[in-house]
Amino acid sequence: MKIRNLLLVLAASWLLVACNASKDVPYMKNIDEIPVAALSEAVAQAGDFDIKPGDLLQITVSGLNEDVVAPFNKIQYVSAGISNTTGDRSVVFYLVDDSGNIDFPVLGRLHISGMTKASLEKYIANLIYPKYVTEMPDVECRIENFRIFCLGEFNHRGIITANNGRLNLIEAIAMAGDLTLQGRRDNILLIRTDAHGQRTVKRININDANFISSPEFNLQQNDILYVEPNKYKARSVWSVPPMYSFAVGVLGTAMSIFTFIAVRAK
Repeated sequence: MKIRNLLLVLAASWLLVACNASKDVPYMKNIDEIPVAALSEAVAQAGDFDIKPGDLLQITVSGLNEDVVAPFNKIQYVSAGISNTTGDRSVVFYLVDDSGNIDFPVLGRLHISGMTKASLEKYIANLIYPKYVTEMPDVECRIENFRIFCLGEFNHRGIITANNGRLNLIEAIAMAGDLTLQGRRDNILLIRTDAHGQRTVKRININDANFISSPEFNLQQNDILYVEPNKYKARSVWSVPPMYSFAVGVLGTAMSIFTFIAVRAK
């Protein structure tokens, strides 16, 4: 009877733990409370990244008269019909050097580290017009090596790349196969390096939908995301030293024999 009561207590305890753990699983539990304006602002900021040393950029200048703006496009220096078999991507793209500079056709060396994508496009357009052309050109900047590092309790941890040069936290989680059930949703670690090489660390709670309007929602290239295991996962990986495991096994066997003899004696 005592053993039966003990089993019932253990079962009830397990159910209680399971119920408490399930409360931490849902994302954005208060999404209905977020103002529409905050959601719209998050969408508007998407895709505008900060430029840093090591970025590989594609910058295209276009206009009504393509012949006039052609000298400002690096691609023109690659001979038509000849592929770049050496693998040197600098033939077409701009690599931001350690000092934050690129060498731009006609305009020369430009210091662009710390600019956003939008401000760089405007900066180059204003350097070209009206000094070199009679109409304001269109400038488009894309990043070719946008990547995010996902570590910890992701189903598919590793490196995520974004071909369109933009990625938000929800998209990154989806591309990494979602979080495991053992991952903490309330304390995701984001490590970010700015244009000056300074690292910042932020904690994000995706149970609370307010993270959508935070600066960390739209990710930057080379961001690191780490999802900690919850306390239930941490307990499950606790290991007993071999010597104690052997002792516990011997003790368990002895108790089983003793119980068997006691039952037979009755």
